[in-house]
Amino acid sequence: MQKVILDHDLFQLTIKRLCQQIIENHGDFSNSVIIGIQTRGVFLAERIHQTIQDITNKEIPFGKMDITFYRDDFRRRTEPITANATEMPFLVEDKNVILVDDVLFTGRSVRAAMDGMAAFGRPKQVELLVMIDRKYTRDLPIQANYIGKAVDSITSQRVKVELEGVEGASKDKVWLINQGE
Repeated sequence: MQKVILDHDLFQLTIKRLCQQIIENHGDFSNSVIIGIQTRGVFLAERIHQTIQDITNKEIPFGKMDITFYRDDFRRRTEPITANATEMPFLVEDKNVILVDDVLFTGRSVRAAMDGMAAFGRPKQVELLVMIDRKYTRDLPIQANYIGKAVDSITSQRVKVELEGVEGASKDKVWLINQGE
């Protein structure tokens, strides 16, 4: 069984709401950066980044963080994994970091991203933005500051975030899917 939990129109409205919340909290963005977690968090982060810049007319530093070798299950996989590029043309030292991912599930990806960020300095503050917060599934005590939608789900379900123009998706949409479908 599949259920749409955010359709295209609601997805667009949610993006705008999240951006307005960030703008309220970061003001002139003089000390702020946006970092997307590879891979799917980058696509969402690019959308957030562009929307904020369109609204504020401010240039905001943008980076992409690959977490492949910071994951705690890195050596547990049987198949080889392919890393993505980390593109961080700035240091995070004393910056207000907005870390972006599509889904917050166990918290392990966010922990890995924070470990990876340490190579780029010590941020003043790290905030987390996620499109979907899968409540009640954390392995680690991590919570998001900006949440598109909180979803009650069980571990046998998965959440699929489709972004227009990414992997052939024609519209933005979020699905709750029972495992095996």
